[in-house]
Amino acid sequence: MRKIYLASDSKARKKLLEIFGMKFQVVSSGVQEKTRAGKASFAQLVKKNARAKAEAVAAKVQSGIVIAADTVVVEGKRLFGKPENLADAAKMLKMLSGKPQWIYTGIAVIDKDKNKIKVSCEKTKIYLDKLTDKEIKGYFKYISPLDKAGSFDIQGKGAFFIRRIEGCFYNVVGLPLRKLYQMLKELDVKIFAVFLCCLLSGAFLSGCSTEYNVVTGEQESFYYSTDREINIGRSMSKEIEKKFKLVQDPLMQKRVDDIGRKVASVSDRKDIDYTFKVMEGEEVNAVSLPGGFVYVNKGLVDKVKDDNELAGVLAHEVGHIVARHSIKKLQALMGYSLLRIATIPVAKNGQVTNAADIAFTELLLGYGREDELLADQLAARYSKSAGYDPHGIITFLEKLQEENRRKPLMPKTYFKTHPYPPDRIRVVKQELGEPLDFKDYVNIEEKKHE
Repeated sequence: MRKIYLASDSKARKKLLEIFGMKFQVVSSGVQEKTRAGKASFAQLVKKNARAKAEAVAAKVQSGIVIAADTVVVEGKRLFGKPENLADAAKMLKMLSGKPQWIYTGIAVIDKDKNKIKVSCEKTKIYLDKLTDKEIKGYFKYISPLDKAGSFDIQGKGAFFIRRIEGCFYNVVGLPLRKLYQMLKELDVKIFAVFLCCLLSGAFLSGCSTEYNVVTGEQESFYYSTDREINIGRSMSKEIEKKFKLVQDPLMQKRVDDIGRKVASVSDRKDIDYTFKVMEGEEVNAVSLPGGFVYVNKGLVDKVKDDNELAGVLAHEVGHIVARHSIKKLQALMGYSLLRIATIPVAKNGQVTNAADIAFTELLLGYGREDELLADQLAARYSKSAGYDPHGIITFLEKLQEENRRKPLMPKTYFKTHPYPPDRIRVVKQELGEPLDFKDYVNIEEKKHE
């Protein structure tokens, strides 16, 4: 069966393909969408964006079908893409409410094996009710508008204020399926055969799959699907919260969750929902579980001097999740025990509980040198993209390095990992494109002079 790649981080597009039985892999294109049409028409703009995304992902894979899309909202002669923040989203939706507008979606499909490409566009007219500021604020409590063109959805609670549409419903969601089906037929892709093969493989083949890892740039083997990975993480998190007490300070929990989600929103893996929680404990430690679960000790939150340092720590753990370091380590070590966790999301017996405890202990022991350095590199990238100063990673590492020179290394600390702090600092500087000096190459721990 030919591999299908979705060159989009959109959860709505992902769900549409899943509903229709397509088995595919999400690969982020990394392409910055153009938001100004200039002399081009709106249709030409979205087609150009979609093509750029598809070509970027096609360059990363060896074979298969690449599907990409780009959606904008047009009211009058003004174009609306995704909002930059909640304030921008509220302003955008206020301007659009009470007015008819057009939804344009550009689609690009590349057959990498035949070196063929199809690009097209679909447009749909929608009519929104007039919304008050209170209604918009209430709506945003239930959905995140930041990943939605025009700041609203039609498949969720946004349907409450969409009075009428003229055209393809799925185009408003973000992927006009009829148009996509026609394009695949034109490329001679047997779409119903693809659906059937995907359904059969999902039912009968639960073994190893090979996937492209966007951050390592390599094809890697996983014995567990994303859904099973999430189940493993959920089971482990339940056992952790039975064994360790969560901090009861709602402001601290919200601070960590807000920063973590902001970092995760710019990461290279958006096919999962991330969870960030603070546990009681004075150890300066953080750990990431499979499926997007991140736990931070209160001792670490107290140690950071500002949000920049905390963002660096959380981005490091997100980096491990994006690269799937935890699931790769556990599937190599635990075999059948991990399968037990994956197939029983809520632990009901001692065997599953013990397996979850062992898995958590393995992750506390840390990853290999290369995995840790990659997570540091991604931490610099993600914290900067999220609007934080990535130098917070460096100041935090320097601070803990100085403290650990004066006292013995504890069994469970942020320095449980293999690379020495200067190694990690060097990787961060290289990611930021900064010059290195002599101390960046000194990778040994030395005691302070008496």
